[in-house]
Amino acid sequence: MNLHLTPGGEGLRARLFHIIFESDTPGAKAFDIALIVAILISVGVILLGSVERYAEHYGALFFYVEWILTLLFSLELIVRIYCLERPLLYLKSFYGIVDLIAILPTWLVLLVPGAHGLVIVRILRVLRIFRILRLMEFVGEAGLLIDALKRSLRQILLFFFSIFMVVTLFAALMYTIESPEAGFTSIPMSMYWAIVSMTTVGYGDIVPATALGKAITMVLMLLGYSIIAVPTGVFSAQVIRSIREDRYSEEACPGCGHDRHEKRAHYCLRCGTWLDEDSEDPRTKDDDKKDEAQKSSGVGDADKNAPQDS
Repeated sequence: MNLHLTPGGEGLRARLFHIIFESDTPGAKAFDIALIVAILISVGVILLGSVERYAEHYGALFFYVEWILTLLFSLELIVRIYCLERPLLYLKSFYGIVDLIAILPTWLVLLVPGAHGLVIVRILRVLRIFRILRLMEFVGEAGLLIDALKRSLRQILLFFFSIFMVVTLFAALMYTIESPEAGFTSIPMSMYWAIVSMTTVGYGDIVPATALGKAITMVLMLLGYSIIAVPTGVFSAQVIRSIREDRYSEEACPGCGHDRHEKRAHYCLRCGTWLDEDSEDPRTKDDDKKDEAQKSSGVGDADKNAPQDS
């Protein structure tokens, strides 16, 4: 989490902060594991509750488990806000918003009239599935993926805009060539066919009947195979770049100027120069100790070899 969160005080608030927002102590690790288990149980209850057979037999159990977990998640959010110096900074972050989404639907169900809001209740219940996004908080590599998505966002948006233009052109062409009996009743329906064909899914509910339409379909399928690798390549390149930046330092060696060092490296890979300019090279200290030892031993030898007065 790159929010620079700080505890709101000393004592209990500081201890709670270290347990909740850090993971380098036994208590913090136990808290993270318990939270992951609670999230998985909650998601499992939501998934099983959508199955009619399980809902009929275990509906009451699912109801109580859901409310117990909601109370626990609500208490956890209150404690998070309590131990922070700037709680709004966390609430406006990605994980803060996910925390709110994880508990608000269950509480809002109480405010929705049962008979008139069945669709709304169902939407609110489905929204609880977003609790699974909280698992990203415990995956260190998730930050690399999010960073790669941010870096490649403009290229991916440009790619989708290009795909939209291609789909629109092919849809208009097929709407002109094919008859409504074949399923091409409108340009939006033809766009649906173009997307299904370009992604090589091929549901078969809309099929061209003319020879020209089939030829255009083949061209669109081949085009789909050729362009499907574009966003994958862009995203993969950004992931590799994020991994390199996370692993390697951009600071150049003061001795030779080489700038491809791991962040944990202390000496230059090329010339062996000490990289941390803010601290002293331990080898220098060892050399000074050796020089002092040699000087002291030299003085002792000179005293031993000095002529004795009779």
